[in-house]
Amino acid sequence: MSTYKLTYFNVTGLGESIRYLLSYLGINFEDVRLNFDNWPDHKSSTPMGQVPVLEIDGKKYHQSRAIGRFLAKKANLYGSDDVEAMEIDASIDSMDDARQALSLYYWQQDPAFKEKLKEIAFEKWPYYLNKFEEQVKKNGGYFVGGKLSWADILWAAYSDYLSFVLNGDPNKDHPELKKLVDKVRALPKIKAYIEKRPKTQL
Repeated sequence: MSTYKLTYFNVTGLGESIRYLLSYLGINFEDVRLNFDNWPDHKSSTPMGQVPVLEIDGKKYHQSRAIGRFLAKKANLYGSDDVEAMEIDASIDSMDDARQALSLYYWQQDPAFKEKLKEIAFEKWPYYLNKFEEQVKKNGGYFVGGKLSWADILWAAYSDYLSFVLNGDPNKDHPELKKLVDKVRALPKIKAYIEKRPKTQL
């Protein structure tokens, strides 16, 4: 039996969807959570100086979307054909566009620039949410193909992170998205993970 070890910060961010997918697959994994203070001690041991890193039988793999795609295929959550796979990829790219706009604002240290980035992010944010809501409604409660996919898992996991950035539930005014996130979090193995996961910094 293969051994799995995920290394990421003790935050939700880019690592949480991987934790969700591993849990969904029923894979026991070592959940290594770094803090920002000791990150410099670990950086040089990663393939590209960044996390998350997934080790499988001691071999290290990097890039969150590459890892997510690998696990999604393993879990049959990457669509029924190449067209669905493309639609899932497009949905995930759009989610990343939305997340990155908010993250750039959230992590900016310069007050004046932060205010500018906030203005840009919050101007775009409702557009993304409305588009996602429309897509999920059109697809029977899921992002693609009327069934659970990696895109749904990712949005549920990103919602954890976005709730910190926005200081509230990002889906509260979008009922289809809220129902979807609740469905994902109620999946037995993901629910069990959520109930036992450590408290995160954000």
